[in-house]
Amino acid sequence: MLIVIFVIVGLYVVLDFRDHNFKRAVDACLAGSQKLSKSKITDLKEAKKFCEEQIKKEK
Repeated sequence: MLIVIFVIVGLYVVLDFRDHNFKRAVDACLAGSQKLSKSKITDLKEAKKFCEEQIKKEK
């Protein structure tokens, strides 16, 4: 019974932090694109969309 509870808690933690890690990766991508002097993307919403697509493509 205890093992089942630990598995459920473990799955919850993994699934909860997966979204957190994705958001951190997108934020890092946005910060990196802002530091580039010859960035093709100047709009923040467009940059976020581009970063999300690139991160999802790499998975």
